[in-house]
Amino acid sequence: MSKELNITAICGSLRVGSLNRMLMNSLQDLAPSGMEITESPSIGDIPLFNGDLLAADGVPTSITALADAVAAADGVMIVTPEYNFSVPGALKNALDWISRLPDQPFAGKPVAIQTASPGPLGGARVQYHLRQVLVFLDAMVMSKPEVFVGLAGQRMDTDEGRLVDEDSRKFVAAHLQSFAAYIGRYGG
Repeated sequence: MSKELNITAICGSLRVGSLNRMLMNSLQDLAPSGMEITESPSIGDIPLFNGDLLAADGVPTSITALADAVAAADGVMIVTPEYNFSVPGALKNALDWISRLPDQPFAGKPVAIQTASPGPLGGARVQYHLRQVLVFLDAMVMSKPEVFVGLAGQRMDTDEGRLVDEDSRKFVAAHLQSFAAYIGRYGG
């Protein structure tokens, strides 16, 4: 990798002990040389989207901070759980707010998705719904390879807060390497 890549990682879970937060906390250790991954501003303090609120108060500073982090990054990694076969409300809310900005930070931005769940499917369904939302934002979503960490509770060290299963770590590392190549190809 000739240029350092700056990736902002958005966690779709608000829980401190979330399996997806543990997965996200493992990314930097597994990233290829030259890829720096930093956590985005929290999506937890973003008010529910309301057009009246937008008209009265403008864009919340929490959205401005998130949009600035996305705009400044070479790519975005979204690590999220699946809630009821779909996108967690806090993540969808953040994306709804961002969709109202005049300058769209996701437009043309390379995005990759990783999911983890205690069940065997690893959050597969949320990835498909999230891709639909990201299409509206004109994001460049990497379609393959995909990362679904199923039975994630068995693959994490909850005391350390990290992914420890060696096969899963190799899979995530390969995904990050592919994302670096994807950014090089499509990231401008």
